Amino acid sequence: MLALLEMGNIPFQALVWFGLVGLPVTTANFVGFALVAVLLTQGALYWAAKLRQLRKPGVLPGAQAFLIARVTDVPLLVTGLTITAGAVVADPGRDSWPGLAFALFAVLEYINYFHVQLMHDTAADLRSLANGGLRPSHLARDLARHRRR
Repeated sequence: MLALLEMGNIPFQALVWFGLVGLPVTTANFVGFALVAVLLTQGALYWAAKLRQLRKPGVLPGAQAFLIARVTDVPLLVTGLTITAGAVVADPGRDSWPGLAFALFAVLEYINYFHVQLMHDTAADLRSLANGGLRPSHLARDLARHRRR
């Protein structure tokens, strides 16, 4: 279900922001949104792989690809942030601020998927946060197990 929700969020968010809200499709807004779409796609792929792993225990399918994405996402995010921040400096407003916000959200998604669990949406997650603070994300733990093998 998480994989479907992550993938479904891409067209849903595009419809909301560019259709209903009417944000202009400028370079900055497109770049920022594209970064979010890339991270949501990676999240969807992870949850699909995790489901396959739960059905047939063993190594996380595609673990090597996630290790590569964890590294290659960084320059992608830096480039996107540079483009969107530059657009805000050059022409602040609806043509640029949303793009920067999307790019920053993509950075948070990157951290949430590959490093530290930032999303706490269940009672168990909230108890864990209250008792021990932030913890490594599910993908980070799976990748750590993969590297130890």
